[in-house]
Amino acid sequence: MNAKTQVNSKDFGLTWNIALETGGVLVGEEVNLNLDLQAVSQETL
Repeated sequence: MNAKTQVNSKDFGLTWNIALETGGVLVGEEVNLNLDLQAVSQETL
């Protein structure tokens, strides 16, 4: 099963950041989450 979503880091209280010399910032507000999940059924004896 695959799942993708995007969250805002400020929604979780992450407000720390550093400006980079090349422009932009170290930690962006948008965080992409990509999940690949596998499950294995186990029978009990």
